[in-house]
Amino acid sequence: MDGIIFGLFALSIILFFGMAHYLLSLKKTGVYPPKNILKKRAGVLGIGGGISLFLAIILLVITR
Repeated sequence: MDGIIFGLFALSIILFFGMAHYLLSLKKTGVYPPKNILKKRAGVLGIGGGISLFLAIILLVITR
């Protein structure tokens, strides 16, 4: 069970780093894809990171 919890924490960190990458890309000029698509991608990665972090914390509390 510890491996699953670690995997969920690692997945959430990766998703949050991806979200930060897209948010930082919004500041640049002449970026492709368009900014509205970057915002959507950042939102999806943020929601996925939040859900995986939430599941990891719930599993951590239940198993301890």
